[in-house]
Amino acid sequence: MDSSLLSVAEQLLKDLQRTYSETNKVPDDLLIALRFVFGPCALQALDLVDQRSVTSVSSPSSRKAFQVLGGSGRLYTCFTSCHYCPCPAFTFSVLRRNESLMCKHLLAACLSQAMGLCQQEQVSDQQMTHILSGQTEAST
Repeated sequence: MDSSLLSVAEQLLKDLQRTYSETNKVPDDLLIALRFVFGPCALQALDLVDQRSVTSVSSPSSRKAFQVLGGSGRLYTCFTSCHYCPCPAFTFSVLRRNESLMCKHLLAACLSQAMGLCQQEQVSDQQMTHILSGQTEAST
């Protein structure tokens, strides 16, 4: 993807964070911009945020990941810092075809973080190691 599109996406998320913190609403112009930049997954991601499907998992060693409960009931561990999700849509649409910036799970993690709507969970360093290594997708 073009780096200028990534810059636009980052600025859009900053605008969303500022506006949502001031009004607790997402205005229509930002909804339209989200749809334009992120495509059809924007509405699906907002639905996941509305359902409170995103949990920010952190450990005493300051490691952090996001767990997103997908529509199918599967839990995906996403990393916003490196823009990665293990779901098939991310692999196909983002990595292989280069036609999307993010999948709905990763976008939901970014949106919920920007809007301050993440559930928070503290886990031990050992539990975080298991989550990060993929030995368990579910937070314990």
